[in-house]
Amino acid sequence: MSNVPKAYVEHVAIWVRDIHWHIKFFQDVCGMTMREVQGTVEEPIQYWTLGGMQFMAKPDYEGPEGRLGHLGVMCEDLEAALAAAKAFGVTEMQQGRNWLRLPDGLAVEFIQASDGAVAQALAVNPRA
Repeated sequence: MSNVPKAYVEHVAIWVRDIHWHIKFFQDVCGMTMREVQGTVEEPIQYWTLGGMQFMAKPDYEGPEGRLGHLGVMCEDLEAALAAAKAFGVTEMQQGRNWLRLPDGLAVEFIQASDGAVAQALAVNPRA
Protein backbone atom coordinates (compact mmCIF):
# COMPACT_ATOMS: atom_id res chain seq x y z
CA MET A 1 0.00 0.00 0.00
CA SER A 2 2.90 2.40 0.63
CA ASN A 3 3.91 2.20 -3.06
CA VAL A 4 0.63 3.75 -4.22
CA PRO A 5 1.33 7.12 -5.88
CA LYS A 6 -0.16 10.01 -3.94
CA ALA A 7 -2.79 12.50 -5.10
CA TYR A 8 -4.99 15.27 -3.71
CA VAL A 9 -8.24 17.01 -4.60
CA GLU A 10 -7.11 20.10 -6.50
CA HIS A 11 -10.56 21.51 -7.29
CA VAL A 12 -14.27 20.91 -6.80
CA ALA A 13 -16.44 21.80 -9.79
CA ILE A 14 -20.05 22.81 -9.20
CA TRP A 15 -22.89 23.84 -11.50
CA VAL A 16 -24.42 27.19 -10.51
CA ARG A 17 -27.27 29.34 -11.83
CA ASP A 18 -25.70 32.66 -10.81
CA ILE A 19 -21.97 32.38 -11.41
CA HIS A 20 -21.33 36.04 -10.49
CA TRP A 21 -22.91 35.55 -7.05
CA HIS A 22 -20.66 32.54 -6.37
CA ILE A 23 -17.54 34.33 -7.60
CA LYS A 24 -18.28 37.31 -5.32
CA PHE A 25 -19.18 35.13 -2.31
CA PHE A 26 -16.00 33.05 -2.42
CA GLN A 27 -13.87 36.12 -3.13
CA ASP A 28 -15.38 38.31 -0.40
CA VAL A 29 -15.79 35.59 2.25
CA CYS A 30 -12.81 33.29 1.54
CA GLY A 31 -10.41 35.55 -0.38
CA MET A 32 -10.43 33.13 -3.33
CA THR A 33 -9.35 35.14 -6.35
CA MET A 34 -9.41 34.16 -10.01
CA ARG A 35 -6.98 31.54 -11.25
CA GLU A 36 -8.51 31.08 -14.69
CA VAL A 37 -11.66 31.91 -16.64
CA GLN A 38 -13.32 30.40 -19.68
CA GLY A 39 -15.15 33.17 -21.49
CA THR A 40 -14.61 36.65 -20.08
CA VAL A 41 -14.63 37.97 -16.53
CA GLU A 42 -17.82 39.85 -17.43
CA GLU A 43 -19.48 36.76 -18.97
CA PRO A 44 -17.75 33.67 -17.55
CA ILE A 45 -18.74 30.21 -18.74
CA GLN A 46 -16.44 28.59 -16.18
CA TYR A 47 -14.38 30.24 -13.44
CA TRP A 48 -11.60 28.69 -11.34
CA THR A 49 -10.34 30.19 -8.07
CA LEU A 50 -7.04 29.99 -6.27
CA GLY A 51 -8.26 27.81 -3.45
CA GLY A 52 -9.86 24.99 -5.38
CA MET A 53 -13.32 26.03 -6.58
CA GLN A 54 -14.56 25.76 -10.17
CA PHE A 55 -17.92 27.30 -11.03
CA MET A 56 -19.70 26.17 -14.19
CA ALA A 57 -22.52 28.48 -15.35
CA LYS A 58 -25.89 26.79 -15.85
CA PRO A 59 -28.38 29.71 -15.65
CA ASP A 60 -31.38 27.67 -16.83
CA TYR A 61 -31.05 24.92 -14.21
CA GLU A 62 -34.24 24.30 -12.24
CA GLY A 63 -33.12 22.97 -8.87
CA PRO A 64 -30.83 23.63 -5.93
CA GLU A 65 -27.58 25.51 -6.45
CA GLY A 66 -24.22 23.88 -6.01
CA ARG A 67 -24.71 20.57 -7.80
CA LEU A 68 -21.41 18.74 -7.93
CA GLY A 69 -20.01 18.58 -11.44
CA HIS A 70 -16.78 16.70 -10.77
CA LEU A 71 -13.71 16.40 -8.57
CA GLY A 72 -10.34 17.40 -10.02
CA VAL A 73 -7.62 15.17 -8.57
CA MET A 74 -3.95 16.11 -8.99
CA CYS A 75 -1.82 12.93 -9.31
CA GLU A 76 1.86 12.18 -8.80
CA ASP A 77 1.59 9.49 -11.46
CA LEU A 78 -1.43 9.81 -13.74
CA GLU A 79 -0.79 6.54 -15.56
CA ALA A 80 -0.54 4.57 -12.31
CA ALA A 81 -3.76 6.14 -11.00
CA LEU A 82 -5.64 5.32 -14.21
CA ALA A 83 -4.34 1.74 -14.20
CA ALA A 84 -5.35 1.27 -10.56
CA ALA A 85 -8.80 2.77 -11.18
CA LYS A 86 -9.67 0.13 -13.81
CA ALA A 87 -9.99 -2.51 -11.07
CA PHE A 88 -12.90 -0.57 -9.55
CA GLY A 89 -15.43 -0.80 -12.38
CA VAL A 90 -15.09 2.80 -13.55
CA THR A 91 -15.97 3.96 -17.05
CA GLU A 92 -14.08 6.42 -19.22
CA MET A 93 -15.98 9.61 -20.04
CA GLN A 94 -16.15 11.38 -23.40
CA GLN A 95 -13.89 14.22 -22.16
CA GLY A 96 -10.89 11.89 -22.32
CA ARG A 97 -9.18 8.91 -20.76
CA ASN A 98 -8.34 10.91 -17.61
CA TRP A 99 -12.06 11.52 -16.93
CA LEU A 100 -13.69 8.63 -15.10
CA ARG A 101 -17.28 8.01 -14.01
CA LEU A 102 -17.48 6.02 -10.77
CA PRO A 103 -20.24 3.41 -10.37
CA ASP A 104 -22.26 5.79 -8.14
CA GLY A 105 -22.16 8.49 -10.83
CA LEU A 106 -19.41 10.73 -9.46
CA ALA A 107 -17.17 12.19 -12.18
CA VAL A 108 -13.46 12.48 -11.42
CA GLU A 109 -10.92 14.33 -13.55
CA PHE A 110 -7.39 12.99 -12.99
CA ILE A 111 -4.61 15.51 -13.75
CA GLN A 112 -0.85 14.89 -13.97
CA ALA A 113 0.94 17.14 -11.45
CA SER A 114 4.39 18.55 -12.04
CA ASP A 115 7.30 16.81 -10.29
CA GLY A 116 7.15 17.23 -6.52
CA ALA A 117 3.89 19.24 -6.53
CA VAL A 118 1.73 16.58 -4.87
CA ALA A 119 4.25 15.95 -2.08
CA GLN A 120 4.57 19.69 -1.53
CA ALA A 121 0.78 20.14 -1.35
CA LEU A 122 0.34 17.19 0.99
CA ALA A 123 3.13 18.45 3.26
CA VAL A 124 1.00 21.45 4.21
CA ASN A 125 -0.83 20.82 7.47
CA PRO A 126 -3.48 23.57 7.60
CA ARG A 127 -4.44 22.62 11.17
CA ALA A 128 -0.91 22.73 12.57
